[in-house]
Amino acid sequence: MLKPWILRLLFCLLCAGILGSNFWTMRNWTERTGVYDDICYLRQAHLFQRFGLSGFDTNIDRDDDRYFATLAREIGYEAWDNSARAPCHTQIGEKHVIQYPPGTGLALSVFPAGFQRIPLYAVANFFVFLAAVLAIYSARRPHEIAGSGVVGMAAIYFMVNPSKASYSMAPTMIVCAVVGFLTAIMANDPRSSRRNTAAAAAGMFMGLAVSFRLPNLLLSAGYFLALLALAARSAKLDDVMRLALFGVAYLVGLVPTLVSNAINAGSVIATTYGAVDATPPDFSFSIAWQYFSDMQGALTLLVVTWSIVALAANIRKTAASIVAINIVVNLGFFLTHPISTPYYLMPFLLLSMWTLLFSFFNDSDEGRVRYAR
Repeated sequence: MLKPWILRLLFCLLCAGILGSNFWTMRNWTERTGVYDDICYLRQAHLFQRFGLSGFDTNIDRDDDRYFATLAREIGYEAWDNSARAPCHTQIGEKHVIQYPPGTGLALSVFPAGFQRIPLYAVANFFVFLAAVLAIYSARRPHEIAGSGVVGMAAIYFMVNPSKASYSMAPTMIVCAVVGFLTAIMANDPRSSRRNTAAAAAGMFMGLAVSFRLPNLLLSAGYFLALLALAARSAKLDDVMRLALFGVAYLVGLVPTLVSNAINAGSVIATTYGAVDATPPDFSFSIAWQYFSDMQGALTLLVVTWSIVALAANIRKTAASIVAINIVVNLGFFLTHPISTPYYLMPFLLLSMWTLLFSFFNDSDEGRVRYAR
């Protein structure tokens, strides 16, 4: 059997190989993908670059430099010169505003106009690679090292397929890796100060994730419900504090989304999404089949099985409970949503995988006893 340091090095090199393959694939990417979502994210980035924080206001009337009209024409949109029919915009009162929250556009605005897609994905790929290396070197036993390597390689591969389908997936995947690591500390670390710090940091990142994709709201369900149940059952100050810190930090992280809602929809709790995305739940076997007939279906079965094993083994139960609740909530939403894509399930699946992976590294008796009750 290979020595642990050799096994770690081997899997790190494999992860680096996939990272290099991703970069090689990305070298030919352009800003013009032909997808309406992407040009709307680029328009948001353009508004931030042109107007600064005033870029939160996405009224189509601000396209007086014809930036968005030019993008729409370049991808062959028939009504490119009709602002009232601008794609992925919603009419709210007298305004036509971008339906998406501002985070993805803000992330793109960091990079120079005309060269935003590749660097955004390059940064995201590198962060996921670092998370994979951290997981590999945190593992102790050979099977844990191997498991970490496999999950890491898969996560890096997913940064191109299917994450390339939406700009919003790149920053979301960073959040999933970071919060997965923080969740393990929040749930398992024997030091209350580190658990509380991790809870606050995780809450902040989860709130910020909503500004990348509004459905990322669902990623926090498991955290709020599991931490609430733990606080109510134990009534210990430490457990109550973790819930409070997570909740307060989450609200702070939501600020960009709330500001955008207030400016574009007229209220912090109003949505800028159109009627299709705001329809009531309606389960459809055809939608479910579309999800379970592709890669997302296999990953869902893996995560469900993994969380059941974790709960049945009665170890790392806090982390496993968070994952289990997120599975139920997210599948409940997306399997009753009228639209499916090859990437809708990926955020909660990757968050679940990172959480379960990082949560099974600390095998101290203290961690087992406290969180296996």
